Amino acid sequence: MKLALGPLLYYWPRAAVLEFYRQAATSAADVVYLGEVVCSRRHELGFEDWIAIAGALSAAGKEVVLCAQALTESEGDLKLLRRAVGNGRYRVEANDWGAAHLLSGHADWVAGPHLNVYNPQTLALLAELGAQRWVAPPEATRELVAAVGAARPAGVEVEVFAHGRVPLAMSARCFTARRLERQKEDCGYACLEHPDGLLLKTRDGEPFLALNGVQTQSATVYSLAGDIAALCTAGVDLVRISPQAHGTPEVLATWRSLVDAELAPAAAREALAALARQPLANGFWHGRAGRHAV
Repeated sequence: MKLALGPLLYYWPRAAVLEFYRQAATSAADVVYLGEVVCSRRHELGFEDWIAIAGALSAAGKEVVLCAQALTESEGDLKLLRRAVGNGRYRVEANDWGAAHLLSGHADWVAGPHLNVYNPQTLALLAELGAQRWVAPPEATRELVAAVGAARPAGVEVEVFAHGRVPLAMSARCFTARRLERQKEDCGYACLEHPDGLLLKTRDGEPFLALNGVQTQSATVYSLAGDIAALCTAGVDLVRISPQAHGTPEVLATWRSLVDAELAPAAAREALAALARQPLANGFWHGRAGRHAV
């Protein structure tokens, strides 16, 4: 089973991003996903910067995948998507069906989690269009992953979101800007002030969600470390670790020890809980509310 470092979902200063991927080059990750998935207003890095990072990671032996944005809203977004699709060197992850259309006929692309593929028929269609990896929706249950994985076309890999704050929804409205009583077009790049998203609590003070610009995430840290046996049984080829502002290399190292059977699931979960800043949860995998720990 391979470890995949998912795309950076937050808005960090340029220097922080470059340092993060410098560390990723020597991390336990086998695959690294790059690019802006959440918001096109995030301009600390441009397309050429991502290509330069990709080159350094590739030279370090990592498989690199360029990610398309999950919500294409403008001609500028479409131009950037076309550049990613036509990059000529790296695989591309499609996160909306417009990207899937542009990638149709290209060999070996990734059907991302935001395509919301829930059945073998849709996966078969994507495979006909050239997709060779399916990233299950983060809320997928073990039964769904096992069923779709068992019926997958030959040569298609299965990847599961296995650690990090769950990306739950996307919206045209920027909730971080709204929280600060700003317009989306004049947000002041407020996301830079919240490197792990803006925690939202209930009236009783219980962490509920995390606001990440136009994206809504879970407050809890989703982790399937204790479910490694079920992941193997379901035929999962890759597990995705979502970047966080602190401790991501250590999270990857822990998962590597777990996948290589050098660390017991209970010990791995304990180590990951110590690295997380919010409680761990795995409810979706077990068919329950995602914030629950089973």
